[in-house]
Amino acid sequence: MARNLIGIDLGGTTTKMAFLSTNGEVLTKWSIPTDITDEGQHIVPNIVDSIRAHIINSEFSKSDFLGIGMGTPGSVDIENGTVIGAFNLNWKKRQQVRDQIQNGIGLQFILDNDANVAALGEYWKGAGEKDDDVVFVTLGTGVGGGVIAGGHLLHGINGGAGELGHVTVQPNGYLCTCGKRGCLEQYASATGVVHVAADMAKDFMGTSRLKEMEDNRESVTSKMVFYLADNGDILANQVVDRVTFYLGLALANVANILNPANIIIGGGVSNAGNTLLQPTTRYFQENAFPAVRDSTKLKLAQLGNDAGVIGAASLALRFQKSN
Repeated sequence: MARNLIGIDLGGTTTKMAFLSTNGEVLTKWSIPTDITDEGQHIVPNIVDSIRAHIINSEFSKSDFLGIGMGTPGSVDIENGTVIGAFNLNWKKRQQVRDQIQNGIGLQFILDNDANVAALGEYWKGAGEKDDDVVFVTLGTGVGGGVIAGGHLLHGINGGAGELGHVTVQPNGYLCTCGKRGCLEQYASATGVVHVAADMAKDFMGTSRLKEMEDNRESVTSKMVFYLADNGDILANQVVDRVTFYLGLALANVANILNPANIIIGGGVSNAGNTLLQPTTRYFQENAFPAVRDSTKLKLAQLGNDAGVIGAASLALRFQKSN
């Protein structure tokens, strides 16, 4: 009986892939560059070629695999296996992803939004601790999220469930790429932290390395902001305080509705560790309803870059079990 799964984590610059056991153990993993030229038409054929080559060059055969799961940016039609609007992939038209991969490899294929898939990874093998009610928020270039309630990944009527990045945290605030103002994504993403830092530096009158960098038009990253905050920079600490206020407020609002066991914070910004987690937890507790405050825990993600392929593999496993 087939005991293995294939997970694909499709990103704008890199596509990560892995063979995994049905227990979620990564057996082998690799990555290829994501070729977005020619409106992204090479992306799926390259994935098919890479997986076929890895099966041929491994001790496995196709019959050893139950199926393939994939996480992708963009708007996903799970039922029809298509993706549209993944602009960082240069996919402007609807892509028939499932048909291409199923026909190319000959295994059952299922896909979902990349943030949902990362949420499944942390839920299955990471910080979720097997709790059936888990919220995942990923702080990267943007802010994404996934909600697992009663063991089920929520999609909503139009696939928009779990879009934590578009919770409004500042009415009439920064304009978001989604078209509305004041979204969490504009404050707590890597680009959002940099935007907040630039704005706060304009009014800051004290001594600060971050202020010097902004005044001298040096390149400022969110990683640098958290590093400076860790090292006592007053302005950087004020920026972190504002960012974590918005994040804690948004997560409290989500928890007041869903009361999950855990809210897991992942993505590149979460590498700031306790410098991010501690003030976020404080603001979360200030804004959470008492029963929620006492039961929902904020945690840092554990799987790092493997969350996507592990979650994608779990998609394939869930699909097999439900059919």
